[in-house]
Amino acid sequence: MVKNFIISSVILLVGLIIAPIAQSAEPDYQGAAVALHSTPKYPSDFKHFDYVNPNAPKGGSVVMGAMGTFDSVNGYILRGVAASGLGVTGVTLMSQSEDEPFSLYPSLATDIAFPADVQSVVFTLRDTAKWQDGQPITVADVIWSLNTLKAKGHPQFQAYYNEVTKAEAIGKNQVKFTFTRPGNAELPLVTAQMPILPKHYWEKHAFDQTTLEPPIGGGPYKIEKVDPGRSITYRRIPDWWGEKLPVNRGQNNVDVIRIDYYRDADVMLEAFKSGQIDFRLENIARNWANAYDFDAVKRGNVQKTELAHQLPQGMQAFIFNLRKPLFTDIQVRKALNELFDFEWMNKNLFFNAYTRNLSYFDNSELAARGVPNAAEIALLEPFRNQLPPTIFTEEFKLPITDGSGRNRDNLRRALGLFEQAGWVLKDGKLVNAKGENFQFELLLKSQSFERVALAFGQSLQRAGITMNVRVVDAAQYQKRSENFDFDMMIESMGQSLSPGNEQRDYWHSTQADQPGSRNMIGIKNPVIDAMVDKVITAPDRATLIDRVRALDRVLLSQYYVIPNWYIGKYRVAWWNRFGRPAVQPIYGSPGFPERWWVEKDSTTNLGKP
Repeated sequence: MVKNFIISSVILLVGLIIAPIAQSAEPDYQGAAVALHSTPKYPSDFKHFDYVNPNAPKGGSVVMGAMGTFDSVNGYILRGVAASGLGVTGVTLMSQSEDEPFSLYPSLATDIAFPADVQSVVFTLRDTAKWQDGQPITVADVIWSLNTLKAKGHPQFQAYYNEVTKAEAIGKNQVKFTFTRPGNAELPLVTAQMPILPKHYWEKHAFDQTTLEPPIGGGPYKIEKVDPGRSITYRRIPDWWGEKLPVNRGQNNVDVIRIDYYRDADVMLEAFKSGQIDFRLENIARNWANAYDFDAVKRGNVQKTELAHQLPQGMQAFIFNLRKPLFTDIQVRKALNELFDFEWMNKNLFFNAYTRNLSYFDNSELAARGVPNAAEIALLEPFRNQLPPTIFTEEFKLPITDGSGRNRDNLRRALGLFEQAGWVLKDGKLVNAKGENFQFELLLKSQSFERVALAFGQSLQRAGITMNVRVVDAAQYQKRSENFDFDMMIESMGQSLSPGNEQRDYWHSTQADQPGSRNMIGIKNPVIDAMVDKVITAPDRATLIDRVRALDRVLLSQYYVIPNWYIGKYRVAWWNRFGRPAVQPIYGSPGFPERWWVEKDSTTNLGKP
């Protein structure tokens, strides 16, 4: 997954597969770095990643914006709303490069070793690593982290490490993880990216409770100031133990990072335009087209650009809550897809900036396209009686409208599907046999989506459907989504370049009733369970691609969502006092602020109004 400081407070990294599967008790692989089905790009003596400036100056400060609020700086649990950016205080055993599909390099650990059956993995810890209070980072911390995250951590951690049975010390600086079964080749790398926590600190504090007391970490920044719900400030540690490691050179350049919170998206945009925020990742096409013609842009004091990438875009969609009886019938879900007019929206609302989501793994080779190949059919064949026949012979296609906004053909098809499910249009209302009107609530966390909801609602009204739109603040939205308290909502289901164990959390039946899981749709489908297990145990890249595509086809065939849209580039704007590397990694985030640096002293307010 993308390591994105702007979005993530805790970095949950997923999805890698490495060695061929065979039976052996001895290490089949041992080295300082490991790559996905290949050799690492960078040699053992590399000095820095290609997409950084190793000579970037240190110093200065930045101010960033975040929507909503927060009430905790403990980002490892389900309870509370964690502050943004907490990942900069943390540390993992290995670090991921952003210009390879999936490669890991030494960080807290100096090397990794595992047997050919991939039923365990051993890491050697760096003896110079220290917590921010000066105490050494030890094997005991690693063992405690696994046990605590599984027992008390966010459900996503519990899903990731479900098949990690134990961690044990096998030497002063070595820790061994053992897995429940052979063949889950992703697990050595999943454990390599597990957050490592200070045992001595958390044993004196309640790990499963929210807190506004800054905990200590092992990363390059510490929390300097907390203004609950309003802002959080991080300060760089100048003598951080990991600063000169190749994976960190040219990164973590800014001394002070402050994140200010806003309750209104338009207010946050105006804060950027007035110079109160230094950087903006623009997610609204209308803003990108119309809102960046202010004087500072014309003078060159604000820069803007688009950064292309090759990251899977996953699926952004209106998702159905299958726990609600209204959406359990697939004919209903198909009918609602007919009523969504993407073509009109893209032309009239989005300046034709977007591409329709046609896969849960869009913008990648993992996406199912065309008819299934022989390998995909072989995977699906055992479940033929549980799948629609068309999945074997036809390419999945979404309804297309004429873009007029009227779409009589789509409406006619939708009403036919509703009739199959027991709903008929009567006196302008879609009703069932009991005379009950078809109505539901769309839950939103931003007013910026209201115009989309309004357009969708008008299409639904033509079919006699009432959609009530409710906008709530970020904290309420998070809690309602964690507890599956919604009818329909808009969700982005991001994907990595190599899907693996995290797919269980997205789609598996065991996660459907687990509060805080990413199976927000509530999917309980034995075919999908089987496909997820196939993905997790894929032995090589070619097999993985076939298995992910087969999973994609099954998900699409069930119409669990109304797909939205995506764009294969970042739209970024910033006040022109920063330097940035000449190379943008094709699998990486914009890299602000971790790879950028301050060229002009922020205290002078140079170039701002």
